[in-house]
Amino acid sequence: MSDAPSGPTSPVRVGFDATSLLEPLTGVGTVADALLRGLAARSDVEVHAFAVSWRGRGRLADAVPAGATVHGRPLPARLARMAWAHADHPTVGALVGRVDVVHGPNFVVPPGGRAAEVVTVHDLTALRFPEMCTPDVLEWPGLLRRALRRGAWVHAVSASVADEVREAFPEAGERVVAVPNGLAPPLPEGPATDAAAGRALAGAERYVLALGTVEPRKDLPTLVAAFDALAAADASLRLVVAGADGLAADELAAAVAAAAHGDRVVRRGRVDDHQRAALLRGASVLAYPSRYEGFGLVPLEAMAVGTPVVATRVGAIAEVAGEAALLVPERDRDALADALHAVLHDPLIAERLIDDGTSRAAAFTWDAAVDGVVELYRRAVDAR
Repeated sequence: MSDAPSGPTSPVRVGFDATSLLEPLTGVGTVADALLRGLAARSDVEVHAFAVSWRGRGRLADAVPAGATVHGRPLPARLARMAWAHADHPTVGALVGRVDVVHGPNFVVPPGGRAAEVVTVHDLTALRFPEMCTPDVLEWPGLLRRALRRGAWVHAVSASVADEVREAFPEAGERVVAVPNGLAPPLPEGPATDAAAGRALAGAERYVLALGTVEPRKDLPTLVAAFDALAAADASLRLVVAGADGLAADELAAAVAAAAHGDRVVRRGRVDDHQRAALLRGASVLAYPSRYEGFGLVPLEAMAVGTPVVATRVGAIAEVAGEAALLVPERDRDALADALHAVLHDPLIAERLIDDGTSRAAAFTWDAAVDGVVELYRRAVDAR
């Protein structure tokens, strides 16, 4: 590869950290995967994918799409974070050679050396709710500060997160750019993913769905309490909680055990793409009672398949959902129960949310997101 700098019409050479693609995709991994696929398909970008992982090094080639160059020089994650917390080595050049910009899509960006740096910030949970975070998540604010001192640019996934970053990290200055996520590729179609399949998975014709990793900020105990308030007068209704166990798994189990109608709460663990699609299509309503979100991809997924959404008015949820969801205050059992009741029992409200939601979801595309990220790359390179 030539060491000559990219000219005005030359492809931008991007070192892309694909570590989050090595495990089952979470929300962050889904974003990284969509960005990488969009970048790899473009002629104005030359993608060089690497992973900061020793254990997952053998899976990188399978995780990276065609069109991207895979670099198999592994770097153990723990050692890398320890080094980057105290020094600006090793740089991305040690992983992929010469690039114009390095992009860390999961809160942490390797030192760029002579390359510009872009880091994606999905939310500020580590600062706002540190008690809800694992030790590795609590490391990223310090790593971000160090990156900002090197001149890194921040890709914020919503205007809400961009504002929070500017407030928490004033040293970032004008180097914070909001580029909203797109909606993930269309959910799978077919008999295994239709509404009937979702109802079969739920074991009910009518159900409220909560979808996502069971984390403290998702506030599922308040949802269980709201469902319990509805269940006495609605014998056919079920609550389905689908997603991998996280830090709030025990809290959820305790809430279900304490509920008068806890036997009508259906707990499903991690779901694959087909099960996810089926559950979303079959649900009477998606409940998203989160205490904080930097974007909110699940509500958009529900809207895209014609499922009404009830969510909390926190973080970026109002920005993303607009008027296409019923929004309630956080941790308010009664308000959440009232909103769910309205969707379940007033067809006009449900139909309005379905129509508005379909239009709202269509406004978030990965083509637009990738365009915005490439423009950010060029700004970062020009400012270097």
